[in-house]
Amino acid sequence: MLDRRSLFSLAALAALAPSYLLAGEAEEALPPAAAFGPVPAAEISEAGELFRRRPVIVFADSPNDPNFIRQMELLPPLYAQFAARDVVLITDTDPANPSPLRHKLRPRGFSLVMMDKDWKSPIRRPSPRAAREVLNTIDKMPIARTEALERNPAGR
Repeated sequence: MLDRRSLFSLAALAALAPSYLLAGEAEEALPPAAAFGPVPAAEISEAGELFRRRPVIVFADSPNDPNFIRQMELLPPLYAQFAARDVVLITDTDPANPSPLRHKLRPRGFSLVMMDKDWKSPIRRPSPRAAREVLNTIDKMPIARTEALERNPAGR
């Protein structure tokens, strides 16, 4: 025979069970996360990404530019950390057909441009940078710092 405390525990467990089952079904119903990787500038809309993701844009006059090739070799080891920081990696190597981003930022030759989620105050680098340096630059941006403090309030 069950005592009062056991009955209460059993009733609470029975009440919570459907929510756990639904949560498990919801996780299974979600589509798998898209793999992180470079996106051509022609496929990106500033209005669609504003305050959602921070752009890291790699400009070059040709996909064969040695600086472009070197930059694209340096970034992949930290793709998971870029995804965790809501980064969208954008490439633009076609100055003959300028994208809206090329019109807005007016790069000359190779250029690495990093911006926060507000897509303002671009930080430009004229040569390839190590992925760790790109991450450190992103972490110092105002919105990124605010997000980090919200995730870890003890860091104040």
